[in-house]
Amino acid sequence: MTEDSVVWLEEVGKEDIAIVGGKGASLGEMLRAELPVPTGFAVTAQAFRRFIDENGINDELFSSLDVDVDDADILRSAEKKAKQIIMAAKIPQDIEKSIRSKYKELCKKEGEEVFVAVRSSATAEDLPDASFAGQQDTFLNMRGEQNVIDAVKKCWASLYGARAIYYRVKQGFDHSKVNLCAVVQMMVEAEKAGVMFSSHPSTGEPFTIIEGSWGLGETVVSGSVSPDYYLVDKKTKTIKERRIATKNVMHTKDPKTGKTMDIPVPADKKNAKVLDDNEILKLVDFGDVLEDLYGIPQDIEWAIKNKEIFILQSRPITTIKKKKETNEKVATTAILEGLGASPGIAYGEAKLVSDASELGKVKEGDILVAVMTTPDMVPAMKRAAAIVTDEGGLTCHAAIVSRELGCPAVVGTRRATMVLTDGMKITIDGEKGLVFEGKKEVAVPAAAQPEKTSVTFARSKPITATEVKVNVSIPEATARALETQADGVGLLRIEHMILGLPKHPKQYIKEGKADEYVAELVSRIQTVVDAFYPKPVWVRTLDAPTDEFRAMEGGDGEPIEPNPMLGFRGIRRDLIDTEHFELEVRAFKELIKRGYNNMGIMIPLVQHPSELRRAKEFMTERGIDFGKTEIGIMVEIPAAALIIDQFLAEGLDFVSFGTNDLTQYTLAVDRNNEHVAHLYNELHPAIMKLIEHVIIECNKVGVKTSICGQAGSNPKVAKRLVELGITSISANIDAVEAVRDMVARTELQLLLKGAREKK
Repeated sequence: MTEDSVVWLEEVGKEDIAIVGGKGASLGEMLRAELPVPTGFAVTAQAFRRFIDENGINDELFSSLDVDVDDADILRSAEKKAKQIIMAAKIPQDIEKSIRSKYKELCKKEGEEVFVAVRSSATAEDLPDASFAGQQDTFLNMRGEQNVIDAVKKCWASLYGARAIYYRVKQGFDHSKVNLCAVVQMMVEAEKAGVMFSSHPSTGEPFTIIEGSWGLGETVVSGSVSPDYYLVDKKTKTIKERRIATKNVMHTKDPKTGKTMDIPVPADKKNAKVLDDNEILKLVDFGDVLEDLYGIPQDIEWAIKNKEIFILQSRPITTIKKKKETNEKVATTAILEGLGASPGIAYGEAKLVSDASELGKVKEGDILVAVMTTPDMVPAMKRAAAIVTDEGGLTCHAAIVSRELGCPAVVGTRRATMVLTDGMKITIDGEKGLVFEGKKEVAVPAAAQPEKTSVTFARSKPITATEVKVNVSIPEATARALETQADGVGLLRIEHMILGLPKHPKQYIKEGKADEYVAELVSRIQTVVDAFYPKPVWVRTLDAPTDEFRAMEGGDGEPIEPNPMLGFRGIRRDLIDTEHFELEVRAFKELIKRGYNNMGIMIPLVQHPSELRRAKEFMTERGIDFGKTEIGIMVEIPAAALIIDQFLAEGLDFVSFGTNDLTQYTLAVDRNNEHVAHLYNELHPAIMKLIEHVIIECNKVGVKTSICGQAGSNPKVAKRLVELGITSISANIDAVEAVRDMVARTELQLLLKGAREKK
């Protein structure tokens, strides 16, 4: 490609990540394939480097970043100083001239001053772009040469935000080797927009599904409006199904300010179809092209303006499941299809719940239907025979809580709240992820699973050398967890307890009610540690992504992150947001004071020993005696597994594998993305190799090992872990008995094998 500091996106492709970052390279690749992607240009990473060098700010800039990042005040001061240095410097004249020239060319094509998005795309020598995902800023709806110039400088300055500085230091990255490309791209003022699956998102069958609504696509992606639905046979290019929704709200751009506004849909468009047949079939054709380009079915965001289709984004579909051979003709009669999140069959009346004010209409035996459940819906979930949601994956709130309550659940149906009505009699299959109208005998065989209220666990259990524990997320599941006769709790999540509170933790602090918040935490944790006493209960400190906190009262200050799973969560959050961490520690201290010496504290998402060291120092300084409570870490990041010896040197009592994250981070598979679910494999040789390494190193020094991720509920995984010498396995409530049986069988097989080898 050209050596220019500012290049058109059409000039770059997948081989130019080091120059324009991942975003620019991907957009360029689609433009090269002649797809209708909004055009634009990239101010390259090399331009950024020239900006630093020619202003002579290297020494001043990078020395300002040489600070103790564990001190929040010092870190904020470093951010402020570094950004001031960037904003005070001048962009080299030829680079600024080139930015202005290319922006003018964009305007010339449109015949007016255009709105653009200015997006950050970090890159560095020998470092993957993903290392910096979500740490830099994006500036939308910029118009005018000077505003674009200013936005580019702000993008550059965002490379030195507090979070970005902190992460680079903790990961051992050299600030001076990290560069940034600013992508400047035309914005599309969509008249209609939506999403498209190039193949069926659950089965992979050759059917394209399109959802669309009026205005900007945010309404469809966020679920704030019920979109039109179109199903197309890819082979025959026949539109098989149309469902036209009532669309009440649309997002549009203020032509003067560029800000997004919510406005009512005009009366003549509320019930009008969004797409005509020609537009539908054109979108299907684009879906085919993208599927061919990437070699895998795609989840695509699209927009239409003045009859012209634009492709805004394309990702792989991850939810396609391999079809199972069956003689049952069940799938053809299902009215809804989603993910089977909690096994079991249930029949009852659907009750649609939009918020907590409607929980009263859910009676014993009803089926709760919602866009997505929230922690304040748990009382109604306990009464419900089953749960059905529009949104969510296998690790969403509805899925986790349903499994703990023993309640069948189907999540991610997309349209349950549109298709189902109050009082409608339905049957759900929580294993296959299907919803039927009426009572389906084929779906409810004579030997169907008993209702959740009558589920019991074995009265006697095999004695195993490997402890079999249970995972608990909500205090309400304690009684059911006890019935498993588990050897303790290997994971007690406190984030679900916190998300179940009426407001954000920061709101309690803001209102001077920190003591009330601590008391709530103590009460909820004590329910579990008391019930299981003296068996161990390992309590994990806060590990909720920012998008989950944002919905709480007082949560509007939560950062907006492109990928919250890789963002401001786990111990990295607690070490910065020490005001809240202090309240967690106060709760732990109070429980220890009350005599609960069976409680262990587990630190999530560690990636460097310094995080463990700082967390222990913080807790010790506030009165936590690690002679009275155990301390452990989650091994969820490959980095932690690879240098486990360094963590052990800091002093640990136990480690626990968080295989949900360990798998997605090792295999680069988003566990909440149904489109790549077929690639998610907890038994992948790389995962097993990491786990084996940690177990061997821990066994050398007598540190206990456990597993609390979803894989621990898989008997096949349990067998392999016992063979590797793990100390304990913590499974979901409904899986404890099967895992325990597998553990006992495997231990006997190992004994027999050892006896034979001695002979």
